Amino acid sequence: MIATERLILRKPTEEDFERFFEINHDPQTNIHNPGGPMSFEKAEITFARMLDHWEKHNFGSWAIVEKNSPENIIGFGGVSYKFYGEEEKLNLGYRFASEAWGKGYATEFTKKTIDFGFNEDNKDEIFAIVRPSNIASVKVLEKAGMTQIGTLDDVPGQPESLVYRIQK
Repeated sequence: MIATERLILRKPTEEDFERFFEINHDPQTNIHNPGGPMSFEKAEITFARMLDHWEKHNFGSWAIVEKNSPENIIGFGGVSYKFYGEEEKLNLGYRFASEAWGKGYATEFTKKTIDFGFNEDNKDEIFAIVRPSNIASVKVLEKAGMTQIGTLDDVPGQPESLVYRIQK
């Protein structure tokens, strides 16, 4: 478990799946996702992959809760290995429930996640991918000290994603 000023980041459990699906199935949280809301089957696969990453690497995406309401998961996110085309990189990613938007949680979370990656997990660089239309997430990454280093053609027929990086 890791804490920020207002958040608790904890390892997810099987019991968190229902909330994971709710957040990822919500059309509002997928407004910039070309794939749209996550189906139940895709959520099951993605959640299992998330738990498996924890087993293999002893880190991954956390369940994110507010300190003053620890029973209520407001998002999922962290750092995990992800392929950028053919190359595997340490990727920072998150998805917050829409009711948690506009409170600075994503920036608070992202800064703490970068600190964790560099200081607790001893990584040298962290990457993130963001859709160019997702201005709020672009601002979060930049506030956290990440810099755009290029683009990635990861969604056929869509504008290329922006690739961000921060180095230790």
